[in-house]
Amino acid sequence: MIIIKHSMRIIFLIMLLTVSSLSLAAPKIQHWTTDNGLAVYYVHVPELPMIDLRLTFDAGSARDGKNLGVAGLTAAMLDSGTNDLNADQLAEAFESVGAEFSSGSARDMAWITLRTLTLADEQKKAITTWMDVLKNSVFPEKDFQRLIKQTLVDLQAEKQSPAALASKAFYKHLYGDHPYAFPQNGNEDTLSAMKVDDLKAYYARYFVAKNGQLAIVGAIKRAEAEALAKQIASTLVSGEKAKAISAVKALEKSEVVHIEFPSSQSHIMIGQPGTKRGDNDYFALYLGNHGLGGSGFTSRLMKEVRVKRGLSYSVYSYFVSMREAGPFLLGLQTKNSQTDEAIKVATDVVKTFLKEGVSEEQLQASKTNITGGFPLRTASNDDIIGYIAMIGFYGLPLDYLDNFTGTIDKISRDQVIDAYQRRLHPDKFLTVIVGKKVEQIESKDDKKDAVK
Repeated sequence: MIIIKHSMRIIFLIMLLTVSSLSLAAPKIQHWTTDNGLAVYYVHVPELPMIDLRLTFDAGSARDGKNLGVAGLTAAMLDSGTNDLNADQLAEAFESVGAEFSSGSARDMAWITLRTLTLADEQKKAITTWMDVLKNSVFPEKDFQRLIKQTLVDLQAEKQSPAALASKAFYKHLYGDHPYAFPQNGNEDTLSAMKVDDLKAYYARYFVAKNGQLAIVGAIKRAEAEALAKQIASTLVSGEKAKAISAVKALEKSEVVHIEFPSSQSHIMIGQPGTKRGDNDYFALYLGNHGLGGSGFTSRLMKEVRVKRGLSYSVYSYFVSMREAGPFLLGLQTKNSQTDEAIKVATDVVKTFLKEGVSEEQLQASKTNITGGFPLRTASNDDIIGYIAMIGFYGLPLDYLDNFTGTIDKISRDQVIDAYQRRLHPDKFLTVIVGKKVEQIESKDDKKDAVK
């Protein structure tokens, strides 16, 4: 076991120090579907003796329904044991062959991953154990109760975190009654009412072949990948694809939500529904945001809010693209007494950006930065499998990575301006503030002066 782990470390070191030939060109993605409906996406990467597998299911928190938190709990319990292995034995089974197993969830999706060496015996044991998890997870009651207690503790801790409070309030008020509005980790009421049978039913409904995609990346040839995909698919019932979730509604007016919190700074989140995966404006918005708030100290927001006025240590903006419209988000922290000024300056930057657009010089600098760094973002197995899992889950073209840099290079300044003017509406922004109100601060200062 020690030798295997040492070998894995050497491989990871090589991955960090070496940019393979694959990084010079986008990985070639091959796609097929198994007999029981599991979509497969495969990339051959022969440089390193390893295989990465990722099963992605349409089983994120958007599918929670009334059982808020069930998606996250289900994914979190997949390392708790199978019919034949308890949690410790399961962990040992993977570790003994140098394999890495993980599972998780987000709003759109849930995933189960495996990384293994291609040594014959070790690979066979790792994959067999992984398939045992897929087919025979048992969700032990004792582990379930412990997880519920820990999640409830985490919820209490979030009440002391202004960042967590701001994020939850932002999604709640941005999305209303849409599935994206609800917290991924549930709430006290839903968690307290949750039963382990709810997790079993959720897994049985959503972790099925027709509702999933399998990504395979590594030193495995196409014929071997097909046989492996068929073997993995056989552990899953065919099932049915999850129904489409509803479209996100645009905000009809601006709204300010202020949450009282005893801190010296206010956490501020500003935004609106933005883009979804496959959106025709995605690349223009992505490129434009690099200059607006996505490029650190060279962005307009950073220059105006921090450098010129010293209102915040950090300020940023980005688009979160999901199955339906994810948020455009502008975030910063500032002194409570500077909250109104910081919000005005930040939103004025956005308004000016919409009016004037990005300069030709800044546009070219953004293009160079994005396209120049892109090969490094597809240089490792982990990078590649993340991309192809995203491509498969959201149904993007298989040549998405091939065309990425070319698409960015072709975007004009006018296209960026047009996209932003059509898609961003500062007069309808949601603003969430977590901190003390200015009136409270002034009132305390008045009392101090009166005492003096």
